[in-house]
Amino acid sequence: MKNNNNVDFNIKNVGEEVSLYGWVSKKRDLGGLVFIDLRDRSGIIQLVVRPEEKDYELATTLKSESVIHVNGVIVERERKNDNLPTGEIEVNVSELELINPSMDIPFEISDKSTALEDTRLKYRYLDLRRPTIQNNLILRNKITLIVRNYLNSLGFVEVETPILCKSTPEGARDYLVPSRISKGKFYALPQSPQLYKQLLMVGGMERYFQIARCFRDEDLRADRQPEFTQIDIEMSFASEENIWAVVEEMMKEIFLDVKNVKLDNFLKLKYNECMRRFGSDKPDLRFDLELNDITNVFENTSFEIFKNIILDKGIINTIVVKNRCEDFSRKEIDKLTDLVKIYGAKALSYLKYTSEGLTGSIAKVLNDDEKENLIKELNLELGDIIFIVADKKKIVYASLGALRNKLGKDLNLIDENSYKFLWVTDFPMFEYNEEENRYVAAHHPFTSPNKEDIDKLLTDKENCYSRAYDLVLNGYELLSGSVRIHDANTQAKVFDAIGMSLEEAKTKFGWFLEAFKYGAPPHCGVGIGLERLTMILANTDNIRDVVAFPKTASASCLMSDAPNEVDNKQLKELAINIENK
Repeated sequence: MKNNNNVDFNIKNVGEEVSLYGWVSKKRDLGGLVFIDLRDRSGIIQLVVRPEEKDYELATTLKSESVIHVNGVIVERERKNDNLPTGEIEVNVSELELINPSMDIPFEISDKSTALEDTRLKYRYLDLRRPTIQNNLILRNKITLIVRNYLNSLGFVEVETPILCKSTPEGARDYLVPSRISKGKFYALPQSPQLYKQLLMVGGMERYFQIARCFRDEDLRADRQPEFTQIDIEMSFASEENIWAVVEEMMKEIFLDVKNVKLDNFLKLKYNECMRRFGSDKPDLRFDLELNDITNVFENTSFEIFKNIILDKGIINTIVVKNRCEDFSRKEIDKLTDLVKIYGAKALSYLKYTSEGLTGSIAKVLNDDEKENLIKELNLELGDIIFIVADKKKIVYASLGALRNKLGKDLNLIDENSYKFLWVTDFPMFEYNEEENRYVAAHHPFTSPNKEDIDKLLTDKENCYSRAYDLVLNGYELLSGSVRIHDANTQAKVFDAIGMSLEEAKTKFGWFLEAFKYGAPPHCGVGIGLERLTMILANTDNIRDVVAFPKTASASCLMSDAPNEVDNKQLKELAINIENK
């Protein structure tokens, strides 16, 4: 059995006999001495095999990534390596055993590997040997241990909820699992433990948590996987302030332990203010660029485009970049224009404030009063440049929010060593779905409306706000949560507001709603994205770097070739026919 790791030893252990196991990271045959970098999970230690040793010939034939066992004596190195924890020592090998040879490897096992990501994902078991990936998984483990210990100390009970459950198609698409026993019927994999954790509150558990596996059949991106892990928390007899306090203290423990960073108290902004200032409900607060509403400057404009937008109840917003107008050539501005068009903006106007006054794409169509008011309202100084989008509010916010993030990165405005948390509160209760021509729940249909907005559920959905909240960290949505509805009358109104009949509600959620007739306590909770949290703490922007066996952007596993076809016998047992195979 392996009893020691490579980095357990240092200069103080010189003269000791050791027995080590690991992989051949690198071999150097210097025509008299064979040097081997032995790698295990902890790191690398240098081995030396001399010609007089009985296993010298074996050492000369070793291939990279072969698994070996050695016995030897620790000695001081002549040429030390300050980049390694074991850089002052090496092991004079007296015995070498080849446990398992390796074929030629498809890419270098190194954090400096230039292999394409698809190649590394195909051979993920090799990619896992890279120190960065191993350290990310160790970090993830450390975070979950901190979470478990912290929540346990507050009286939370870890409870597992079902993986095979009922499909409730509200929100993202479910992954469906056919039933062999009940042919023609399906389970769904849980998008989250939402209904079950609320039932645990009805069941009197009062404080629940789970490191929960969740599944969503949706389009992927760099910070999303089809299967992911959620730190799931639910509390009875608590308000949003109580759950916020629990989460804040937990985050403070995690960041102090993992990064030795003492976090400040978290900021709070209501959704509407967040959108108005940053164009996003998950703003990166590590830099200061904010949106400015300049609609009032153009109330009496003769510029036809702006005039028509205002008449159509649109808005005109701008971002001011201080003293950087020389950084933006026409070519660079064209690239930014292409960016905002992705978000629906028809154009990106710009103005530079130079010694000649305001110059730029719309300077000639503005009158002197409009130019003067812009300079005054935006406190413009020589060298400033402003970017303007005029359109419907939703398009203006989305396009300028994306532009803000782009400018923050391109202009190096972001402090990469800082962590800025923000609670975003008072989300809209509903959002309008253009495809279905109806209002749908913005969070989920069990989210409680603000007390003052209950009367608006059926009469003023556009201005009805909820007790939902998100926690944002450095531009990432780290968690979502809400105070839940716990009384039947309010729940019925919400179903009515989203066009769900009582019969439909009973069909989809009858088993859940029935439980609320038997004394449901007030409760609230959150679901924290473990991968996103780990990703930020690991200083990577690719979620696949913190998942042991991730999927590609097309939700496939290149290593196991999943999803794959199954044989007809399996399909027949499930009473499934495949069309257009």
